[in-house]
Amino acid sequence: MLNDTRHHKDDAVDRFVARYPSAVTAVLSGFDRLVFRGWLLRLIMNGGMYAFLCRAGVKLLDFKSFVLDASQRVRDAALLAAREQDRPIRYLESSTIDKEALARRLLEEHPIEQGLICALTAVEPCMSFEYHRSPDPKERGLKLRHRKCLHVYQYWCHPTFGFMNARIQTWFPFNIQICINGREWLGTQLRALGVTAFKRNDNCFTWLGDPDLAQRLMDQQLETHWPRALDSIARMLNPLHRAIFESWPMDYYWTAYQSEWATDVLFKDPKSLAAIYPALTAHATQHFKSPDVMRFLGKKAHGNFTGELVTSFKDRAEGVRVKHWVGGNSLKMYDKAGSVLRVETTIAKTAGFQVLRPPHDDPKGKLAYRPMRKCVADLHRRAQLSQRSNERYLDALAEVDDTTPLKDIFDEVSKPTTYRERRVRSLRIGDRTDIALLEVCARGEFATAGFRNRDIRARLFPASSCTSKDDIRRLAARTSRLIRILRAHGVIQKIQKTHRYRLTARGRLLAAALFAAREVSLKRLIGTAA
Repeated sequence: MLNDTRHHKDDAVDRFVARYPSAVTAVLSGFDRLVFRGWLLRLIMNGGMYAFLCRAGVKLLDFKSFVLDASQRVRDAALLAAREQDRPIRYLESSTIDKEALARRLLEEHPIEQGLICALTAVEPCMSFEYHRSPDPKERGLKLRHRKCLHVYQYWCHPTFGFMNARIQTWFPFNIQICINGREWLGTQLRALGVTAFKRNDNCFTWLGDPDLAQRLMDQQLETHWPRALDSIARMLNPLHRAIFESWPMDYYWTAYQSEWATDVLFKDPKSLAAIYPALTAHATQHFKSPDVMRFLGKKAHGNFTGELVTSFKDRAEGVRVKHWVGGNSLKMYDKAGSVLRVETTIAKTAGFQVLRPPHDDPKGKLAYRPMRKCVADLHRRAQLSQRSNERYLDALAEVDDTTPLKDIFDEVSKPTTYRERRVRSLRIGDRTDIALLEVCARGEFATAGFRNRDIRARLFPASSCTSKDDIRRLAARTSRLIRILRAHGVIQKIQKTHRYRLTARGRLLAAALFAAREVSLKRLIGTAA
């Protein structure tokens, strides 16, 4: 799986880089920000806390005193290393305080090469247990409820991951969150090898003396044994874990709460990127429909997709960012540190993605494409899907400098063709319905997981036209016919083992040419041709 990701990546990004051979010095793909969360599943499952108390010999009457004592012990243990090493400890009165900025400032004031930087404490929302009284025996007992408790954050200069942080809630069930950064991690990998030929700005590299080595090291990050690595950090947060759960040993179940996978195209200087970036952002906003912020803001109801679909175009002091997001996942492009073009896919919701794996309860069972889980076992698949998402976006951006005459692009789809031995009409590049269809398929947010019949149907036809099940079936059939036309002309392709589709290279070129032609004035078009 890892080798497949690497090979695919090299083949796809080359097309974009080939447009600017004298300006691009390197391409680097890998994790940016990674947020993990650890859960004690035995404890939080129905009846789990009561079972733990029974094994620990704690009566329900003593529940409150027991958990308060355990929480105090965990709090003291989480701060013990900072006290022993004379590292700063700060209580935060507001959740709006930038913890990372504070930790970096404390690192400057109390420098350390490696180890614990500081400990921060804050009262924040959590899920914790309380005894729920009810006349219904099924509802009565220990239940997880929304509460607030003290959380302890620890910031480290970690020997492997570099600058990172982790937090633990000091009330049962002691949930943990760990944040690392793949670029910070790469920095420690390079320094461990004695490599100093690189330039770094914040969480990106602006120059690499040996790009191939850097990419190999980022690829090695995918081979990490995540449970082992995260468990070691959890033990630093709570050294009392084994003692507290001695009567019923349990380990954390680790999930990737959020993953950011970035592809950085390094230009030789800011001037080289600045020369092309306005055209890239204009293409992204026009081709991927990024400026339509409010038009597609909302939630669908009933059995259809229920996530928010949003696109935004934001000017920032340090550059321009174009972002597309759907259902908790996002794809964005921005210029970073002046000379780096970054395309980044963020996955927080795994619904809609699949991974080749055995059944969850039968590790030796038959392999099949099944729903992707949030657990770290499927993190390699997230990386693969994110990389391909970035590649498709960069490949679409490569159309900016394409020199193919428009007649060659339009003529290919402007005549009838056949699909599965049936005649299929031509694409009508002047027809409003066909133009709207291409606009939907080209939307930037669909580069991540693709689009379905229902996604197209919801955007082509107003909700008022779906007043009955018969109307929905009629429009679904009509949309299927439109999808068949696009497939017949090679504009879209089906994603294997799914009901989703995505644009092909031909489709991206066609959409880019059509949208550009519709926006340009005749005066400008004739002037360019001359």
